[in-house]
Amino acid sequence: MKKHLNTLFVTTQGAYLAKEGETVVVKVDGEARLQLPIHTIGGIVCFGQVSCSPYLMGFCAEKSVAVSFLSERGRFLARVQGPVSGNVLLRREQYRWADDPTRSADMARAFIIGKIANCRTVLQRALRDHSEKIEEEGIRRIVTLLGRCLERCNSETDLDVLRGIEGESAHAYFGVFDHLIVSQKDVFTFAERNRRPPLDRVNCLLSFLYTLLVHDARSALESVGLDPAVGFLHRDRPGRPSLALDLMEEFRPFLADRLVLSLINLRQVQGKGFKTLESRAVLMDDDTRKTVLVAYQERKQEEILHPFLEEKVTVGLLMHMQALLLARYVRGDMDGYPPFVWK
Repeated sequence: MKKHLNTLFVTTQGAYLAKEGETVVVKVDGEARLQLPIHTIGGIVCFGQVSCSPYLMGFCAEKSVAVSFLSERGRFLARVQGPVSGNVLLRREQYRWADDPTRSADMARAFIIGKIANCRTVLQRALRDHSEKIEEEGIRRIVTLLGRCLERCNSETDLDVLRGIEGESAHAYFGVFDHLIVSQKDVFTFAERNRRPPLDRVNCLLSFLYTLLVHDARSALESVGLDPAVGFLHRDRPGRPSLALDLMEEFRPFLADRLVLSLINLRQVQGKGFKTLESRAVLMDDDTRKTVLVAYQERKQEEILHPFLEEKVTVGLLMHMQALLLARYVRGDMDGYPPFVWK
């Protein structure tokens, strides 16, 4: 299992990564700004105009260090990955399950339940912490609706119907998300979820953090031998890490959505840290992106009691724990997959 605090994020535009001995060197304008031993790094994520030497990419592949390339705004572009050493029997069973509508629905239900339950908890926490500042009645109504969605999921076996429930719950949840923003309302407003590109500051933050979640989910799945490209809720599509998208559903509200709200409500990000292009796409500036990355890494250092294992783990290890539980279920070592449900 990989460590969770050893990902190198490179956001400085024009940076160049190279290999020197057993280390990774980050250079800007020909000057070395950072040098790290390869054994301390589990992954490298490059944003925007960041380049790597071919020797470094080969070295990283040899040492099982994945290198991901994202656009400046956080859209996934490509990934350099060495040979996969996952258990072939585990992957063959995963592929059989993905081809089985009943098995796929079973897995999709678990991921959706985790997501809806955690969305509900986000709203309940807001009611507890900011009841005097938010539209309490409307949020309570959505909390009740999400509870009914959970009940429907528990008894549903049709994959398309489950997707419909997930879509209904997401629409309701994001319909009141703007009420959870209790600070800087003049520059941070949320009308609806939009992406590719995000058209406002809140969506810009959400999309950026969701991209980081996909990266972590993919790494977690690969570390236990599962194929991140073959999912159950999200179906096969060239270039899409469908199982990573499945796994991250449980963590969207708990890790990404809550962090966005904290960054805004605690004024850790400011409206001036974003720019709007002629296409209406909204981007973060370099300083804001760094602030978000630091907050994300700090959040991953916090400890939480795992609801199923009943052990304290860091937030950064949660996705690895869920990937391990998923692998054990597919292998037949467990009777079911317990989604991460935040309490």
